[in-house]
Amino acid sequence: MWGGRFAAGPAAIMQQINASIGVDKRLYAEDIQGSLAHAAMLVAQGIISETDGAAIAKGLHQVKAEIEAGNFEFKTALEDIHMNVEQRLKDLIGEPAGRLHTARSRNDQVATDFKLWVRRACDEVAGETRALVAALIDRAEAEAATVMPGYTHLQPAQPVTFGHHLLAYVEMLGRDLGRLGDARKRLNESPLGSAALAGTTFPIDRQMTAQALGFDRPAANSLDAVSDRDFALEYLAALSILAVHLSRLAEEIVIWMSEGFRFIRLSDAFTTGSSIMPQKKNPDAAELVRAKAGEVIGLMVQLLIILKGLALTYGKDMQDDKAPTFAATDTVLLSLAAMTGMVRDLTPNRERMRDACERGFLTATDLADWLVRALGMPFREAHHVTGSLVKLAEDQGKGLADLGLAQMQAIEPRITDAVYAVLSIENSVAARKSEGGTAPERVREAAAAARVRFLGDR
Repeated sequence: MWGGRFAAGPAAIMQQINASIGVDKRLYAEDIQGSLAHAAMLVAQGIISETDGAAIAKGLHQVKAEIEAGNFEFKTALEDIHMNVEQRLKDLIGEPAGRLHTARSRNDQVATDFKLWVRRACDEVAGETRALVAALIDRAEAEAATVMPGYTHLQPAQPVTFGHHLLAYVEMLGRDLGRLGDARKRLNESPLGSAALAGTTFPIDRQMTAQALGFDRPAANSLDAVSDRDFALEYLAALSILAVHLSRLAEEIVIWMSEGFRFIRLSDAFTTGSSIMPQKKNPDAAELVRAKAGEVIGLMVQLLIILKGLALTYGKDMQDDKAPTFAATDTVLLSLAAMTGMVRDLTPNRERMRDACERGFLTATDLADWLVRALGMPFREAHHVTGSLVKLAEDQGKGLADLGLAQMQAIEPRITDAVYAVLSIENSVAARKSEGGTAPERVREAAAAARVRFLGDR
């Protein structure tokens, strides 16, 4: 394939380390798409004949059909997807195949292919993310008034609603959608026509190929165009943050499934048993999603390290950019599907959540706020008084609402029996009507707004 420059073929080990077809064959559709656009441009510019252009287009469509039918033989000796497609095209149409590579290098070819693939992956991951968002919103609407403890430091803090808790993940995933969209927008410049690194002497039309491939514009600098992998890094960064969000939700599912909580149940579809303990029902799907965040983050770091010391322009190191990108995509898509399935599958244990709200003095802040509103007490003083009442209740093994009025007045004489209204779990939740708050009416409003913002519903 190297023509007259080399008198002998590569050593076996060189062939093994140099070949990438096992990985980059996934780019076949993008490679053929880019070649079709390039060939059409060459014809339009009078660089190759219409006859040759037609033969190339017909042959490329046949190559794609063979690959998709599973009848294509990928050859390691041809190194990569580009040369495999070109050689098969030559087998099919003969001499005209050799004209396809006019005014093009594998450097701008692979950059174009890879950008097309990552652009499509952004759309696919965004679609699966929206499916999870939809599942979370559906569940949040159904549980808009289901009370549960809210936590800080994994200690009971204040009562919230289960729907409000789930909508927090909708917001996280909404930002993930924004990051994917930003990455897609920034990558949408065409490297095609930059050739090896310096452009070409042929009178090509880069605007034509950019438009044909759905890019916004040609990349402005040929050196940057063939060596840029920012788009893959930005995409992997977005996937890493998304994977972290999935891992956080997975961790909560694991906690909620545990015997100490028992806030939810998962069916047999998303749990496994034990090889020795027949009573066990383990949330393995959630645990695996939790673990896979580390894999995705590691793949992003792998690509960062590949690129960190590379001078302009192309180095063969960059051949290894695709494996981590493909692997991270596969992992995130699997994690999203598993998480969407679990959210749809889970059954909340509303009674258990409500009972948990009676422990940990969750309405202590409501009591402090009441002292501020009803008695005009400075908040820091109200905080101190409430702390004393919590200690009294704890010493007596009671909840705040179980303390008698006389006991409360022994600590703060101005307290009246009106205080008991704010010590109810349901009243505490309902009272938090501030924008973004946990009151059921706000949760329903937020869920409806999220459908518009993230799913495009009207």
